[in-house]
Amino acid sequence: MTKAPANGIAPAHIISQMVETGHIIASSALDADQIQPASLDLRLGDVAWRVRASFMPGPRHTVNDRLEQLSLHKIDLTNSAVLEVGCVYIVPLLESLALDDNISAAANPKSSTGRLDIFTRVIADNAAEFDKVPTGYKGPLYAEISPRTFPILVRTGSRLSQIRFRLGTVSPSDELIHRLHAEKPLVTSGDVSIDNGIALSIDLSSFGKDHPVGFRAKRHSGLVDVDRKAALEVLDYWDPIWQQGSLILDPDQFYILASKEAVRVPPTHAAEMVPFNPLVGEFRVHYAGFFDPGFGDVSGGGEGSRAVLEVRSHEVPFILEDGQIIGRLVYEPLSEPPETVYGQGIGSNYQKQGLKLSKHFKPFVS
Repeated sequence: MTKAPANGIAPAHIISQMVETGHIIASSALDADQIQPASLDLRLGDVAWRVRASFMPGPRHTVNDRLEQLSLHKIDLTNSAVLEVGCVYIVPLLESLALDDNISAAANPKSSTGRLDIFTRVIADNAAEFDKVPTGYKGPLYAEISPRTFPILVRTGSRLSQIRFRLGTVSPSDELIHRLHAEKPLVTSGDVSIDNGIALSIDLSSFGKDHPVGFRAKRHSGLVDVDRKAALEVLDYWDPIWQQGSLILDPDQFYILASKEAVRVPPTHAAEMVPFNPLVGEFRVHYAGFFDPGFGDVSGGGEGSRAVLEVRSHEVPFILEDGQIIGRLVYEPLSEPPETVYGQGIGSNYQKQGLKLSKHFKPFVS
């Protein structure tokens, strides 16, 4: 790279430089909107492998080694294909990496992917963790995909995951969050809890009688084409939730809810949602945890953006109460000031959002 940026998350122009210098290798030219303010969308390749089970390659194996043992069927994606609910697929991605020894990466589902309850993770060769790419990695990337609620239609070039690049070592800290929040509030809340991140709570009361507090996915519904926007009727796929104050999560049901707080990410930082307490295993929240610089900030025209929460209960029913803490945001600096931020004329789908389903659905009218 032409210069040595400071430690931190790489903004879009640094990601562009990484493409030019061969740190990011694409088997076909990048899409015009593929580089986001602090991440790169990853595209599905030409084939998908249906496999018997999810797997971790481990330090002595490549993903291809495992595919030779576990693959059941090869699916051509060049003209689109259906991925069925409950099945596990491995898809080689069109992007591979040749990272320097001071650059690592972390992946996450895109926001729209999480809101469709598509369980997806990125795997690197010899990996010991999902969604983590160590410093100095040189090799291919793969997506593990398992639709949980809706069957999905995908094709070569569909984008379900995103990846962030971290230059050097910068760890999230409460000290940083206190400083940023003192300069300008990071969340709109009277009582702010900062402990291993800034707390977000669930909103089950403030939308008014004419607006649902959430949506519950229907168990048996139609196909979702992941590349078509605003094409689907909400009520064909979702049941609105109208009750106020508390909600019983049914086991293995999928819910879209919203945070009580509006969230702000300064243009000089990026954020990620993490579980507020890993010991509470009754439910999972927010499959898609990346928040770009400028989300909910005036710099991107987005003051007042809520965090939309993708929630799934596990083995037992679990009661959520209005105002209950459900996740925490951690913040990291960018390695350089960004040239673009979320919502700044780049087609961002979720700036100024309240309770919002994925971009695939038409607006809900109660």
